[in-house]
Amino acid sequence: MLKNLKLTAKFSLMLVVVFIGGIIISGAALSKVLEQRAEREVSSQAAILIKAMNAVRAYTSDRVNPLLAPKLETEPVFIPETVPAFSATEVFENLRKNEEYRNFFYKEATLNPTNLRDKADAFEAKIVERFRNESNTKEISGFRNLPGGEVFYIARPLAVSKESCLRCHSTPEAAPKSQIATYGSEWGFGWKLHEIVAAQIISVPSSEIFESSRRSLSLVMGILFGIFAIVVLWLNFFLKRSVIQPIKKMSRTAERVSTGEMSADFEQNSNDEIGILAASFNRMKSSLEIAMKLLSQQTR
Repeated sequence: MLKNLKLTAKFSLMLVVVFIGGIIISGAALSKVLEQRAEREVSSQAAILIKAMNAVRAYTSDRVNPLLAPKLETEPVFIPETVPAFSATEVFENLRKNEEYRNFFYKEATLNPTNLRDKADAFEAKIVERFRNESNTKEISGFRNLPGGEVFYIARPLAVSKESCLRCHSTPEAAPKSQIATYGSEWGFGWKLHEIVAAQIISVPSSEIFESSRRSLSLVMGILFGIFAIVVLWLNFFLKRSVIQPIKKMSRTAERVSTGEMSADFEQNSNDEIGILAASFNRMKSSLEIAMKLLSQQTR
């Protein structure tokens, strides 16, 4: 099929193939780069927030709990502000009141929590069990779908690191009376020192970031498409003007010479390969004229 195509069509086909190949390769590479950039962005946001929540937990454990813990036996109602998990969750809920953070989520998903709002769902329970079974795993991250859209999550294990924690979580008899009065004696007990009981999970909405990445990809691909189109059109014009048209003229001139019209000359308008070829054809035509004259003289 290619043998039957004219040179113009072959050049145009070659440029179209190069154009399409360049667009596909550029699009694939750019899409991968933008996707990785979006993943790094959501991962960075999640990492910053989880560090902030750990700071709240540490402040509650070191400063707030020592002040309020003595009141747990005397107060009729349990003081949840003494619990690091409660403080971190409440601080994050206040953060979520800002419109830009309303789709962010924080949870200390626990298999056997005192406060049932921390109860791990099926997805979170699998993460906790994985931490319990894989002691070397210190972080799990990935994507999951929630009713509000797809989110990127980072999960880290939470273990019973202090014996003071067992005061509220070993047995109902050892727990403060205010805790039993507030939460009951069925949940949040039986914990052991150094046992992983929960997973600290921060979830960052990823749909908006990836949608922004897709819009950026579309914009850049549109620009690349325009640039490639201009380059291909310019190359096509340049090839036609500098190569195809001179060759066509030489082809017509050669056809005239082949029919005996020796007055036809091959135009030499440049010093490039096309011009050298035209000069060679002119020398060949001159040699042919000389040979034909000598042959004519010999036959007389």
